[in-house]
Amino acid sequence: MMWYDGSWGWGGWFFMAIFMVLFWALVIAGIVALVRHLASGHHGHRCGPPPPSGEPGWGSERAEDLLAERFARGEIDEDEYKRRLALLREHR
Repeated sequence: MMWYDGSWGWGGWFFMAIFMVLFWALVIAGIVALVRHLASGHHGHRCGPPPPSGEPGWGSERAEDLLAERFARGEIDEDEYKRRLALLREHR
């Protein structure tokens, strides 16, 4: 009686089990990494050092930059831009 049927025998089952465990470990690790990335809230933000909080005038410069961006996008007109810019510079 011949027992060889072209399979890998017990060695094949051993390697298949190891590769299946590795496959599922990678799938689970990928899902965990994706969930952590989405939950962190850092996606889509610029990398770099945090803005200086103690420097005088930094907040008003950033406010002027945001105001200029809104004007460039057409969210506000020129009169509103000038009025708000004057108001920001007045309170500097």
